[in-house]
Amino acid sequence: MATTTQDRYGLPLDTSSAAARDAYVEACDLLLSNWPGAMPALERALAGDPGFGLAHIARARALQLGANPAAAAALAEAAALPGLDARARSQVGIFMLLGQGKPTEALEAVRAHVAQWPRDALVATTAANQTGLIAISGRAAREQEQLDYLAALAPHYGDDWWFNTHYGMALSEVGLQAEAWPRLQAALTARPNNAALAHSIAHFHYENGEHDQAVGFLQGWLPGYPPAGGLRGHLSWHLSLVLLQQGDIASGFQLFEDAFAAEDYSGPAMVKVFDAASFLWRAELAGHPRDAARWERVHAFCHRAFPQPGFAYVDWHVALADAVQGTPEPRAAELETRARENRYPAGPGLAVAARGFAAFERGDHAAAIAALAPLMADRPRFGGSRAQLDLLEFTLLRSYLASGRLDEARTLVAARRPGPVGLPVAGAEALAA
Repeated sequence: MATTTQDRYGLPLDTSSAAARDAYVEACDLLLSNWPGAMPALERALAGDPGFGLAHIARARALQLGANPAAAAALAEAAALPGLDARARSQVGIFMLLGQGKPTEALEAVRAHVAQWPRDALVATTAANQTGLIAISGRAAREQEQLDYLAALAPHYGDDWWFNTHYGMALSEVGLQAEAWPRLQAALTARPNNAALAHSIAHFHYENGEHDQAVGFLQGWLPGYPPAGGLRGHLSWHLSLVLLQQGDIASGFQLFEDAFAAEDYSGPAMVKVFDAASFLWRAELAGHPRDAARWERVHAFCHRAFPQPGFAYVDWHVALADAVQGTPEPRAAELETRARENRYPAGPGLAVAARGFAAFERGDHAAAIAALAPLMADRPRFGGSRAQLDLLEFTLLRSYLASGRLDEARTLVAARRPGPVGLPVAGAEALAA
């Protein structure tokens, strides 16, 4: 295999074509920034050099990220190419494990890979974000684990925009805001067309209670993001959360219809599940009336996209829709069985939460409190950012308020992390009395 070129990170590429190399680098940067256009760039790379093995692998990965059923066949074809070096073979193995739904094995393989090739960002990114392999591991300490993973990579990346995008968010998620912001600013200067960075900045503003800054940034940034961008829906959800805090529910529901619960949704199905279910639930916690038709659509989509449980980050959002529709028990029982048989990394708490949501929905606040209160310390195991996990805290708070248990409500709020401001929960004003 003739290797005469390098990627943006100085890693060798199995092509001698400068044009193929440039197209490949462009495609990888588009994948790393969640920006449309990677597939055409990879097709150009392969047109310039049909034997470019790493481009074949990246093309298969792009198909996989787009939930394209051709991804598995493309990976198999890439694996069969002659002359793949050790790094390329390791990439194929990792992406195959991801496609097979084996996150634990994939994370082990990623750790081994980045120990040998720390600047292989296309692999490193699989464990670097809030839907990555560490974030969905079901471990209670996964926020710190993700920060440690990125901190170990820091000496290899310097001021790189991809690295700063994720390291900045990981720092923000554990409360290290003063360290996070310079990273995010540097990434924005280096590559403003970076949806992953826009996501990190949205989280930073949430964690700092900066509602006006969040609205200003997102409303200014989103119009330049192509409609096919995979994070368009989720970034619109972030905007809707701030609008909910500000009382603009009409604009929030417009984003629900046009972006994060739209029929022509361009992002991953799991993100649509998170965002659509959680916004409807949070709107009701804030005191807005239910729209039964919207819930029916969300419930149907949840069960069509994820008919069986197994992914905690999805499952606790599906549990919201099940609670509203009055069908919580089948999935809760399956979650309980899997946890009992040690087949559920997030443990037994999610089945308890599912039943707690159902109790909340039927107005049995004592049962909801009994279920949800003991889970607060362990909720990172469920998956999701702190912004997403706030839904559990707000649900518990609403039950305390509905039960007249104001001292316990005050204790819950007093223990809340510093930074986020505002409690979008009906009746929270009673806490000031």
